[in-house]
Amino acid sequence: MDIYEEISRLRRAGIKAALATIVNVRGSIPSYESAKLLVREDGSIVGTVGGGCVEAEVWTAARKVIEEEKPRKLTFNLNNNPSYDTGLLCGGTLDIFVEPILPTPYLYIFGAGHVSMALSKVATLAGFSTIIIDDRDTYANRERFPEAAEIYADDYEKIFERLLPNSSSFLIAVTRGHRDDMRVLRWAIGTAARYIGMIGSKRKVIEIVKYLEENEGIAAAQLARVHSPIGLDIGAISPEEIAVSIVAEMIAVRRGALQDAKPHPKSILAVS
Repeated sequence: MDIYEEISRLRRAGIKAALATIVNVRGSIPSYESAKLLVREDGSIVGTVGGGCVEAEVWTAARKVIEEEKPRKLTFNLNNNPSYDTGLLCGGTLDIFVEPILPTPYLYIFGAGHVSMALSKVATLAGFSTIIIDDRDTYANRERFPEAAEIYADDYEKIFERLLPNSSSFLIAVTRGHRDDMRVLRWAIGTAARYIGMIGSKRKVIEIVKYLEENEGIAAAQLARVHSPIGLDIGAISPEEIAVSIVAEMIAVRRGALQDAKPHPKSILAVS
């Protein structure tokens, strides 16, 4: 199996992995420089970096890299550590770089207005693959969103059935009204999405939270997943500035750096 083809397949399928590569060799080792080992999220592997105890340690490190989504560099001295005895005449040192392979981050944008147009452009530049959803084909179309990976123009309820967000997906409600925002949130909180956000004023947020809790019995724990107001607090006013603030927050969430940023209240409940 080709490692690079498998990496591409995993990213499309929303499955995490880690790739270990021998980046430096000094002396004799039971492998070669540039040898690779791909460790999937379930622990299964493709390729090898030489087998034995070294590969076992690399596998363990790869699982940690998948969990933390941060790369690591490992050094093994086969000459000085008897536990690395391979039965071969080896006495070298090797450096192995282990990097996370993360799924393509899909951004589902519900609503196709001016903010959505700017958001799709900025998010695409930042490495997100955007999916546009609206019930108006005069708004959700290729002319307005040439960079989008997918565009859906139909009733929201019908589109929900066709969407498959995973734990690496980002969902944002930027529709034209409270009713549609509530429909999106009601569906979104039942998904495995990594990030759920809704644009809007504090008054709008309070009204929607109150309605969903009192009239639809949605638990506070479920609503706590929703970020609103969304975006880092940079004083954004224009659609383009708002888009930058939202994408900046998404990047912070993706890279595990949100606690170091200066966001609006993280949870919709913090406003209500």
